[in-house]
Amino acid sequence: MTDVLVSFDDALASFDPSFGLEVHVELNTATKMFCGCPASFGAEPNTQTCPTCLGLPGSMPAVNAKAVESAIRIGLALNCEIAEWCRFARKNYFYPDMPKNFQTSQYDEPIAYEGYLDVEIPSLNGVGTEVYRVAIERAHMEEDTGKSLHIGGATGRIHGADHSLVDYNRAGIPLIEIVTKPLTGAGKRAPEVARAYVSALRDLLRALGVSDVRMEQGSLRCDANVSLRPLATDEQSQDQVPLGTRTETKNVNSLRSVERAVRYEITRHAAVLDRGEKIVQETRHWHEDTGVTTSGREKSDAEDYRYFPEPDLVPVAPTRETIETLRRTLPEPPAQRRKRLQAEWGYSDLEMRDVVNAGVVEIIEETVGAGATPAAARKWWAGELARRANAEGKGVDEFGVTPAAVAELDGLVRAGRLNDSMARQVLEGVIEGEGSPTQVADARGLELVQDDGALEAAVDQVIAANPDVAQKVRDGKVQAAGALIGQVMKQMKGQADAGKAREIILSRLT
Repeated sequence: MTDVLVSFDDALASFDPSFGLEVHVELNTATKMFCGCPASFGAEPNTQTCPTCLGLPGSMPAVNAKAVESAIRIGLALNCEIAEWCRFARKNYFYPDMPKNFQTSQYDEPIAYEGYLDVEIPSLNGVGTEVYRVAIERAHMEEDTGKSLHIGGATGRIHGADHSLVDYNRAGIPLIEIVTKPLTGAGKRAPEVARAYVSALRDLLRALGVSDVRMEQGSLRCDANVSLRPLATDEQSQDQVPLGTRTETKNVNSLRSVERAVRYEITRHAAVLDRGEKIVQETRHWHEDTGVTTSGREKSDAEDYRYFPEPDLVPVAPTRETIETLRRTLPEPPAQRRKRLQAEWGYSDLEMRDVVNAGVVEIIEETVGAGATPAAARKWWAGELARRANAEGKGVDEFGVTPAAVAELDGLVRAGRLNDSMARQVLEGVIEGEGSPTQVADARGLELVQDDGALEAAVDQVIAANPDVAQKVRDGKVQAAGALIGQVMKQMKGQADAGKAREIILSRLT
């Protein structure tokens, strides 16, 4: 059944939205959380298992020390308090893809708690940014479940499938679950703030080097909790109005979908409440193709999971010295780093935003380090290659073009060997595997004509062939010179320096 919705603006006219996000991050450790099985992605199903992660009787877990270190570093980067003593717990409910039928997690004693992450979104007036502080309730350690594959249906979900298969390779992969407190006060910008938070968190985790944070592969997954409450009356403040019943949209796997899912649930909740009905506390599934959520199951509360301390694992008790040692390994915060690089590169706010949105900050930094100008690095990575990647559904790093190659290409342009058109042809050759930029240029015979005499002769011929246009230039309409430049470039088969051609044309006619 299709949900009846109200418009987003109508929803905000009657209700105040709040949201909380639960982000699950697969750590990039070599082995699983509680056993020695490989934790790599993409292996043949059920080839990375052992008695411990299969939950066989008599098997005993052991904590992955590297995963604990990663958890502490994540907590520190999120400005959290780090527990001096914490325990694992058993979270009990039926998991078709978790063979031991409980998840080893943390409950009331997480490794990290009470933190925050500041996120920025563009101001509505287009000038500067607005900063929202997202409070972190906890970041705790746990293990991932396996993966169910539903065969025979049209959607890949269990409904309509003929049968299901289970791959236990992912069961036991180390996870960090980062849970925010409810964020209120964002109003109509709530969906944008939700997206910005996940984006900022992904950048931070990538900078820490603890995960590849590939949402399309499930190594970073977001559950979005949304609720609405009535707008406050004149006699009360909004903070005095209790939060509404929440729903949890599970496993949203892209930044765009985080924003869309939060927006959709706001409009759906508003329609339900406008009809005088109650919101059901439940999990919901996000459908990327249609942009809607559908009901999953009624949401359990903590007591339904029958948490109790894990008897087979000793508590985790990092020393203050260990914590401070790990604190010293933290990288420069991504937001601070972007501001520094923007100043060094001389980018405008809009240019830097395009670079960030294209996900090419690091690769531009490498390209500048290899000798390219910041302007050229931005042009090729955030412009040419980003457009191509978007059209082909790829990442900019999937074309076989390296920062060194882009720097070499820029060097050929600055040396006067190539113009912009030629440089694009050379880049195409590099992508097609023809070699380095210099090798491609040599093989294709791409080089600007350096003979000024030949260029002057071509200019004179073009002026003679286009007297009307030439007269416009003589009369002061300098922009008309563009048509003559185009004719010169055509006559010289694109191998002329357009800037030099312009100089000669203007010297002849002005």
